[in-house]
Parts: sequence; structure tokens; C-alpha cells
Amino acid sequence: MQKQSKTGLYWLFLLPFIGTLFPSFYASYRPELAGFPFMYWYLILWIFLVGILSGIIYLIDNH
Repeated sequence: MQKQSKTGLYWLFLLPFIGTLFPSFYASYRPELAGFPFMYWYLILWIFLVGILSGIIYLIDNH
């Protein structure tokens, strides 16, 4: 039985690109989170989200 390709899932990798594409959206100081300006914790949040997204796509694609 041949394994079906799930290449449609790879389109999800565009989400981080789109989420960080417009710096004018997130280049602000407020709101702060634990003393960090919005820009810093927004970008750090994307780092964790990309890791989670990559893991989900890997598990679905290799299942």
C-alpha cells in the first residue's frame, strides 16, 4: 500500500511568515509582558509556535 503525501500541510509554514511579515503591526512597546515590550515577546512566541507547528506537521506526515 502506497503512503499518501500530505504536502498540503506544508502550507501551514506560511503562518509564521505572514505573522512576522509586517513589523509595523508588532513594533510597539506596549503591551508589556513581564517587563518585555510587545515586539520581543511576540517574536519569541512565534519561535515556540513554529516549533510546535513543525512537530505537529511531522507527526501527521509520518503517521
